[in-house]
Amino acid sequence: MQVDEALSQLGRGLGLKTVVLIGGLSMYPQLKALAQNPHIIIATPGRLNDHLNQKNVRLADAKIVVLDEADRMLDMGFAPQIQKIFQHLPAARQTMLFSATMAPEIIKMASRYMKLPLRIEVAPTGTTAERVTQEIFILPKEAKVQMIEKLLAQYLGPTLIFTRTKYGAKRLNQLIRELGHPCAELHSNRSLSQRQDALQGFKSGKYRVLIATDLASRGIDVIGIELVINFDLPSQAGDYVHRIGRTARAGSGGHAISLVTPDQRGDLKDIERLVRKNLPVSKLPDLPPARVPRFASESRRDRFASAAPNISRHLSGRPRSNRGNRRPGYAAGRPFRRRY
Repeated sequence: MQVDEALSQLGRGLGLKTVVLIGGLSMYPQLKALAQNPHIIIATPGRLNDHLNQKNVRLADAKIVVLDEADRMLDMGFAPQIQKIFQHLPAARQTMLFSATMAPEIIKMASRYMKLPLRIEVAPTGTTAERVTQEIFILPKEAKVQMIEKLLAQYLGPTLIFTRTKYGAKRLNQLIRELGHPCAELHSNRSLSQRQDALQGFKSGKYRVLIATDLASRGIDVIGIELVINFDLPSQAGDYVHRIGRTARAGSGGHAISLVTPDQRGDLKDIERLVRKNLPVSKLPDLPPARVPRFASESRRDRFASAAPNISRHLSGRPRSNRGNRRPGYAAGRPFRRRY
C-alpha cells in the first residue's frame, strides 16, 4: 500500500495508473482496476498468481519487473509463487531485485532470473544509521515489562517495539494498554484491515506504540519514530539492523534499546560482529514495581463467572448427569417410543 501511495504522488503529473493486487481484499475492485489497463501493477505473489490462473491479467508485454524485499519473500516461502510468475514474463525484460542481504539464496535467484546481473551495494552489510544511538540492558526476562514501563515514561515520542513471536506481541499489547498507552500490534495473525488500522494509526498518532514481528515490520515506513525497542532479540543478527533502521530517518536522530537476558550474550556477540562494533551496555535503572496484569490476576473460573454468572452458577450447582446409566429406550429419564 505504501508503494502505491508513493507511486501515485510521483506519477500524478505523468498520468500513470497503478493497481494493487493483494490478498485479503475482494477481487472485484481489482478486476475493475485491471480493466483500465494500468501502467504499473503492485502485487503480492499469491494474489498475482490468482489473477494469472483466472486469466485476469497478462504479463507478456511487461517491460520491467521489480522484486522488492526479495530476502523476505524467500523467508516466507514465496519461491514457488515467484517461479510461476516468471513463467508468464517475456524473456526480453529488465529485472531489478532489491534485498537487504545477499544470502546465497538471493544470489541463486539473481542468476536464475537475470542475465549478466549488475550488483549495486548501497552500504556494506551490517551498516547501521549514523544518527541512531544504540543501548543494551542486561536483565532477567521477568523484568522486561517493568523496563518497558520505565522507557515509555522516559521517552514520550512514537515507539516501535519488536517481539519474536505473534503471541508475544499480543500479550505485550495487552500489558502496554493496561499501562495507559495507546497501542496496536502488527503481525501475520492480524487481518488486512487490522494491519492497515495499526499502521495508519501509528502514522497519524492514534497509537503511540506499535508492536511488530520481523515478518510484518518490512512495510513500516514512518518518519519520526523516536525509539525502537527490541523486547526480544531477533533470531537472525541481520534483522537487528533492519529493526533499528526504522528510527533516525530523514536526517533526524533516534534511539534503539535492546533488552537482553543473561543467556543471550552469545546472540548479542553475533550482532556486534555484524555491525562491527561493541554495543554499550548500560546499568539497569531502578524499575517500577511489578504489575500483575488483569488477565493474569483472575483465575479462569473468576473471569468466566464475571462474564456469565448464571452459566457459572449452573455449572457449579448442576447435578451430575446420569447419562451413562440410562437404559435403552429412555432419554433423560423419560421413556420414548421406539421406531422400527
